[in-house]
Amino acid sequence: MELKGMTMPGYRVNEYSLVLNPHPDLQEKIKNLRVDFDKAFHIKTKIGGRPNVGLVNWMQYEMYESRLADKLKLVAMAYPPFKIELRNFGSYPPHTIYIDMVSHLGVQNLIKEIRENAQKLMKLNPETKPYFLQEPHITVGRKLLPWQYEKAWLEYSQKHFRGSFIADAMLLLKRAQGEKSWQIAERFDFQNLPVNTAVKQGELF
Repeated sequence: MELKGMTMPGYRVNEYSLVLNPHPDLQEKIKNLRVDFDKAFHIKTKIGGRPNVGLVNWMQYEMYESRLADKLKLVAMAYPPFKIELRNFGSYPPHTIYIDMVSHLGVQNLIKEIRENAQKLMKLNPETKPYFLQEPHITVGRKLLPWQYEKAWLEYSQKHFRGSFIADAMLLLKRAQGEKSWQIAERFDFQNLPVNTAVKQGELF
């Protein structure tokens, strides 16, 4: 994510991402799919790290991290675990191919809750705003050249993929500005508590 606008000197800025992680077996299946894709279409910009479903990306001063984590903890406490079914492939012409979902509703409702409760703390300045994903998915190939996209989509538009997992938590990832590797900052478990109970429990932290 690109940092824009003015920042306060002397204060550390991090890039953050909130994600849902599939179970290890499904992660391995997707990793192998990506390896095969990279080899078949001579991809130089390879996707590293664990396959995940992104919810929102943003940049913010590190000093706001604990306050934001408290907000996200309350959202997770009130949200129920839900099933995500992955099926077949979609694309963003002419540069990206991804694994699609049967239904985006559970994830989109979660993103809506995050936006309503935490968006203000995700805004670094007027130019650097959080990016909420409209159509959550798991990327297979990105930054493709036109010929790579055309050749790959000809195959993957007919290709089948199936997998599912229970989203029972969301992970807060972070990395310092300019770094490549992400670190897990916190895990927020979905507990399906009544809102009032979630708020009371959240006040204990």
